[in-house]
Amino acid sequence: MNINEILTITVVLASIFAYINHRWIKWPPTIGIMVLSLISSIILVITGSSHFLLSRKAVQLVSSIDFQDVLMNFMLSFLLFAGAIHIDAGKLKKEGVPIIILATLATIISTFLVGGMVWYLFQLFHFPIPFIYCLLFGALISPTDPIAVLGILKEAKIPATLELKISGESLFNDGVAVVIFMSIAEVARSGDFHVVDISKLFLQEAVGGLIFGGVIGSAGYWAMRSIDDYKVEVMITLAVVMGGYLAAGYLHVSGPLAMVVAGIIIGNKAKESGISAITRDYLGKFWELIDEILNAVLFLLIGFEMLIIKINGTVLIIGCISILIVLLARWISVVLPVSVLRYKIVFEKNAIAILTWGGLRGGISVALALSLGSKMYRDEFVLITYMIVVFSILVQGLTIGNLAKKLLQPVNKLIIKN
Repeated sequence: MNINEILTITVVLASIFAYINHRWIKWPPTIGIMVLSLISSIILVITGSSHFLLSRKAVQLVSSIDFQDVLMNFMLSFLLFAGAIHIDAGKLKKEGVPIIILATLATIISTFLVGGMVWYLFQLFHFPIPFIYCLLFGALISPTDPIAVLGILKEAKIPATLELKISGESLFNDGVAVVIFMSIAEVARSGDFHVVDISKLFLQEAVGGLIFGGVIGSAGYWAMRSIDDYKVEVMITLAVVMGGYLAAGYLHVSGPLAMVVAGIIIGNKAKESGISAITRDYLGKFWELIDEILNAVLFLLIGFEMLIIKINGTVLIIGCISILIVLLARWISVVLPVSVLRYKIVFEKNAIAILTWGGLRGGISVALALSLGSKMYRDEFVLITYMIVVFSILVQGLTIGNLAKKLLQPVNKLIIKN
């Protein structure tokens, strides 16, 4: 299939599924679209023999799309910038310490916990997978992706500070997890582990990404402030995202972290003087639309990925157990830092439970799993990752709202009375 056919079919299907979900199912858009694409995939697999042409075309469509390349090298930059542009920098600064700790320390803790427990699990099932590859899996499955659940959390009327912790953590730990993943992957490929070299790589990617994001974000805002034409100003933000992400790759700094910082700078500066009201309005609506469209396409592709994933009975069992392992690791990685931070920072009631269950896994985990080489046990880890992501989005995503309402009900009642 050529690029025109792929784009056309993908957008048409995403639009149809979004319409069906909005009209009848009424679930959060991303979850509804993914469920419909999953159901379609299952139907195509079951009826493949009787409708061979349709099944073959569907597989051909999914096989034509390099999910890892499309998400990591294109969609991720737009999604992170679109999410960051609406973050209030003032409020983010107040919640900065817990967000930074959760995005870094919690991600590292989760990486090693998942890696160790999954390695032991493989040994029990007589799968002699080296520890370094299990650690690599721990890195790719640790970043949270609460995009699908943020709307539900707002409906549950959770405290704004807790909502900011969840969204802030997800924006920053995507970039941190990618850097950790790249560092471990380098060790896995070379077979050598040098603390100094790995530390240099981590600092170059992470710190370099933050600094570079500050530079391009400030440059973009300066250019927008020097003119008054909303069309050109929106184009400038596109240039910051596309050009900045491409340049980050050449500079060997973290593109995801750069996009988050650039989005926060431009989004907050746009609220201040120097940019007209009409530009702020178009800027917000444009990036909100980009966010909605790309999320619809992303979750459609996640659902259809099932068509080309290789199924193995034993790995399916390991995958089911791994769901519990990832949840346990998430809980521990949240409990440890929060328990220490509580002495100086006030956390919302039942914050640990909501942060644990609301830490969804998403497309970035699937993309990183698909980037593994065949000698890195790619097929096994892709299947396990896919199972965890689907469970996370469907089960956790559809229940986090009710859980938050139940846990925070006494708090909400107190607020209403006061």
